[in-house]
Amino acid sequence: MLAYGLGDAGTGLAATTLGFYLFPFFTSAAGVPAFIAGSLLTVIKLWDAINDPLIGWMSDHTSSRWGPRLPWMFAAAMPLGISLAAMWWVPEGSTLQRTAYYVLMAILLMTAYTSVNLPYAALSTELTPDTAIRTRLNAARFTGSITAGTVGLLIAVFVLREGSGGYLLMGQITGTIAAVATLLCCWGLAPYAKKAQRPSGNKEPLLQQLRRIRSNSRFLMVLGLYLLLWFGLQLMQVVALIWLVQVIHVPAGIATLLLLAFNIAALVGLQVWSVLSNRHGRIKALGWGSSIWIAACLLSMTLAPLTESSVLSLIPVIGLIMLVGLGASTAYLIPWSLLPDAIDADPTRPAGLYTAWMVFGQKLIIGLSMSVFGTLLSLTGYISTKTADGALSSVQQPETALIAIRLCMGLIPAVLVVLGLLLMRRWPDRGAHLHNA
Repeated sequence: MLAYGLGDAGTGLAATTLGFYLFPFFTSAAGVPAFIAGSLLTVIKLWDAINDPLIGWMSDHTSSRWGPRLPWMFAAAMPLGISLAAMWWVPEGSTLQRTAYYVLMAILLMTAYTSVNLPYAALSTELTPDTAIRTRLNAARFTGSITAGTVGLLIAVFVLREGSGGYLLMGQITGTIAAVATLLCCWGLAPYAKKAQRPSGNKEPLLQQLRRIRSNSRFLMVLGLYLLLWFGLQLMQVVALIWLVQVIHVPAGIATLLLLAFNIAALVGLQVWSVLSNRHGRIKALGWGSSIWIAACLLSMTLAPLTESSVLSLIPVIGLIMLVGLGASTAYLIPWSLLPDAIDADPTRPAGLYTAWMVFGQKLIIGLSMSVFGTLLSLTGYISTKTADGALSSVQQPETALIAIRLCMGLIPAVLVVLGLLLMRRWPDRGAHLHNA
C-alpha cells in the first residue's frame, strides 16, 4: 500500500501546485493576460487527445520482466521532475514568446505526466481482483497524492514570500520530490508488478477497441461522473486563491496557508469515504460526500469579505474550505474505485486503454476549467499584473469580475456535482454487472 501510494505523489504534487498556482502565476508573475492564460492551457490539451490513448495502447502492448506498466513510469520520472521545475520560470521576451515557451513546457510536462500516471492507474485493476482491496489501493493512491499536494502547499507558503522568484524555487523543489517519489514507487512495486494480471495482448485495431469501449455502458457512466466531479473540483482549485485574495480580502500570505485546510480535510475524507464505501456501498458514500460538497459551494456564494484579518474572522473561511475538502474527496476516490468494475465488464480487460480515457478526461477538464475561468475573467474585466506580492497581488477588481469569481467557486461546481449524482442513479449493486458479464 505504501509503495502504491507513492506512485501518485509525484503527479499529485504536480496537479496540486498547477491547479492552485498556475493561473495566478501566469496573470501576476508572468504578466500573461487572463484570456491567454486560460486559452493556452486548453490548446495544450489537444496534445493529450493524442498522447493519452496512444500511451495507454502502447502500455497495454509493452512487454518486460516487470510487466507493461513500470518501464513507462521509470522512464518518465526524471522528465516529469525537470519539466515541472521549468514550468515556473519566467523567460525574457514578449508575451507571445513567453506564451510559446509555456506551451512547449506544458506539452513536455503533460507527456511525462501521462507516462507516469496512466500506467500507474492501470495497476489498481491488475494487482488484485478484490473490490475491497481495489478501494483500499485507490484510497492509498489519493492519500499519497493529497499528502504530496499538502507538502507542495507548505513549500509554497514559505517560498512564495519571495514574490515572483519564489515560483521558480517552488518548481525546483517540487520537481525533485516528484521524480524521487515516482522512482521509489517503481522500486517498491517491482515484485508485485511481475505477478500482476497482464493485458490480453489482443492485437485488434485501435478503432475497434475504441468502439468496444463506447459500448461499455458502465465505463461511460464512470467517465461521465469523473468528468463532472473533476470539472467542479478543478474549477474550484483554479479560483480558490483568487477568491480568497480578491473577493474575501484575505492577505496573500495567509491565503496560501489557508489552502492547506482543503488538503487536510480531503485526507480525512479519503479515509472516511473508503470505510463507508466498503460498509454501505460506493454510491451511498458518493451521495453523502457530494451533499457536503454542494452545501459548501452554496455557502461560499454568501460569505462576506473580511473587514479584518484576525484569527477569529478567519474561522468561517477555514471551516468552509474544510467542508469543501471533506466533500470533494469523493471526486478523487469514488470514480477510480468504480473504474475496475467497468473494466472487469469487458472480457479482454484492457486496463491501460480504459485508464487512458480517464486520464485524458481529467487533463481535458483541467484545461477546460482554466479556459472557462480565464474567459469569464476577461469578459468581466479582471485586471492582471506583472508583479506578485507573495503568491498573488491584491488589486481592486470590477464588481462583474468578483461575481464571476463567486460563481466559479460556488454555483457552477454545485450544479456539476448534482448532475454527477443524477448520472449515477442507475449504477447496479456492487458486483451485479460481473454476474451479467
